[in-house]
Amino acid sequence: MLTSLSIKNYALIDSLNVDFNDGFSIITGETGAGKSILLGGLSLILGKRADLSSLKDATQKCIIEAVFNISNYNLKPLFESEDFDFESQTIIRREILPSGKSRAFVNDSPVNLTSLQLLGERLVDIHSQHQTLQLTSNDFQFQVIDALAKNADSLQNYRTLLKDYKNLKKEYKELLSFQTEAIKEHDYNSFLLNELLEANLVVGEVEVLEAEYETLNNIEGIKENLSEAYQLLSDEQLGVLSSLTSLKNIFQKLSGFSSQYEELFNRANSSLIDMNDLFSEIHVLQDNLEVNPNRLEVVDAKLKMIHVLMQKHVVSDVSELITIKNQLEEKVAVTENLDETIQKKQSEIISKETELNTISKGIHTNRSEVIPQLKKELETILVDLGMPNAQFNIDVVISDTFYANGKDELSFLFSANKGGSFNELKKAASGGELSRIMLAIKSVLAEYIQLPTIMFDEIDSGVSGEISNKMGDIMLQMSKNMQVFSITHLPQIAAKGLSHFKVYKEDVNEVTQTNLIELNHDERIIEIAQMLGGSEMSTSAIAHAKELLN
Repeated sequence: MLTSLSIKNYALIDSLNVDFNDGFSIITGETGAGKSILLGGLSLILGKRADLSSLKDATQKCIIEAVFNISNYNLKPLFESEDFDFESQTIIRREILPSGKSRAFVNDSPVNLTSLQLLGERLVDIHSQHQTLQLTSNDFQFQVIDALAKNADSLQNYRTLLKDYKNLKKEYKELLSFQTEAIKEHDYNSFLLNELLEANLVVGEVEVLEAEYETLNNIEGIKENLSEAYQLLSDEQLGVLSSLTSLKNIFQKLSGFSSQYEELFNRANSSLIDMNDLFSEIHVLQDNLEVNPNRLEVVDAKLKMIHVLMQKHVVSDVSELITIKNQLEEKVAVTENLDETIQKKQSEIISKETELNTISKGIHTNRSEVIPQLKKELETILVDLGMPNAQFNIDVVISDTFYANGKDELSFLFSANKGGSFNELKKAASGGELSRIMLAIKSVLAEYIQLPTIMFDEIDSGVSGEISNKMGDIMLQMSKNMQVFSITHLPQIAAKGLSHFKVYKEDVNEVTQTNLIELNHDERIIEIAQMLGGSEMSTSAIAHAKELLN
């Protein structure tokens, strides 16, 4: 509920601070006193776009602040989803700067207008004759029926399932599209993959193959050089091994004379060991060297194949080719397994459809059961509101389509006159009738769900005193479950309020200002008497005002 409102530097309001009570509150005032200004300021709190022309003093900023008690509104999920700081006493503030920039805050945290509008529509419902088009909306009509049918949990489950179902359908469509393209590419990808598989690629093998190729391609020269090296080491007269053996023997004889000679002996002996190892390795290499033109041809072909594949796939090493091979394997496997994947997706869709059909059937049953009750309650209220022949023809039929709120198609028809034909509300009811129908619907809804604060803005225009008295009774009854405001010109409704506020204009230092005050009992008598008889209050008007208040 709205507990307080503060407005500074807005339109004709210099500074206004007012506290509100729960229950039924009345706002009255002469035409042009500024009731629309008050609503305009409140609309800014609810997320309406700001207008620089709204500033009373264009050099100062406008500040509008409202405090709401939301402890019973179940708004924590909304606060969490919009990342607001939740407080049971929530403060909303709007600022319009002289530069034209607008800022909004919820509990001192800055918010954007979209988020503020989401919150605002859960806090206050401003209803006037010009806003009854909502009543003709199919979505709103479903909301009314579902409130009575207690379909909230079922609808939440249905919407979750429907979201999953739509995602599955989208994935299925994408799979079919992918399959069409994949089939076109499958043969080519398979060809590329087979080429890479036949190459039997191994990381680092190019370097090994190139070394083998160089050896096989130059084998005669290598053998000749190795033979020469073998002779240099093994010649009995001038060979390195023979010379080193002699040198080692000389130093061995000298090693007993000094440590220096012993060191020379060790070095010579070490060199001889190395040369023997070298000699043995050369001998092994010679034994292993074999002219093999067939192997040379195989190595050459493999290297050429690898270089062709690198050039074809525009890469620089075998590891990149292996990566491409792995990717092609995945593509080919996916294509070859697509039928199975598509079939699985179809099964998931059918399963989800079954769940949706089950829950939507339950929603339909609940709606069908409460429609007679809704019809009866609305027609009963409208009798009191001067529409004795009003009749509704409401029906829901299950379709083959999954809509956002089930599979039902709704027929919500109305006839205002006895024997008249039924038609859509927007065609069958006048503006005044729509306003009374909306009041009837909101009063029914108030019995079943927690509605936000509602502000009726002169919806009683053009109705008789007797009907206005009934309208006041309905609003008073609604206020037992919610906070209700009525901006009215009718004394019969004004007298029903538990609280009464008056909007008025006054001139301060030759500047016109709008203000709002709460009236005490004696002031209410005067205000209602003036509403009955004008500024020239008669004794009978005052007596009538007292009677209405009592």
